[in-house]
Amino acid sequence: MPDLLVEHHGIPVLVCDAAGPPLATAQDALDHLVGAAYHEAEVVAVPAERFDDRFFDLSTGLAGAILQKLVNYRLHLVVVGDISHHLRASAALPDLVRESNRGRHVWFVADLDELAARLTEEPK
Repeated sequence: MPDLLVEHHGIPVLVCDAAGPPLATAQDALDHLVGAAYHEAEVVAVPAERFDDRFFDLSTGLAGAILQKLVNYRLHLVVVGDISHHLRASAALPDLVRESNRGRHVWFVADLDELAARLTEEPK
């Protein structure tokens, strides 16, 4: 499935293909997410498996760099999928996920249905 622009409750969402290029650097995020979504989407939903494992190891700084790039471009990032093995391996990642999911810019969700439900709760 190629990347697909969909709309949930009036919010344009770019749903990225799981088979797309891996996101191993902040530049990858710029090249593959911002470029594709900047003019159309407000939310970019990326399958968790697209992220290099270093993204989930917060000590590398990769997650912070990617998240900052997307926020700078006013894009909301949603990491979609099971990250439980990363959560078990990290003391800091569960805190990031919990705090991110309380906010409006970065969410971690299990699937696209959960994303759609979250978007219905968001004030427009």
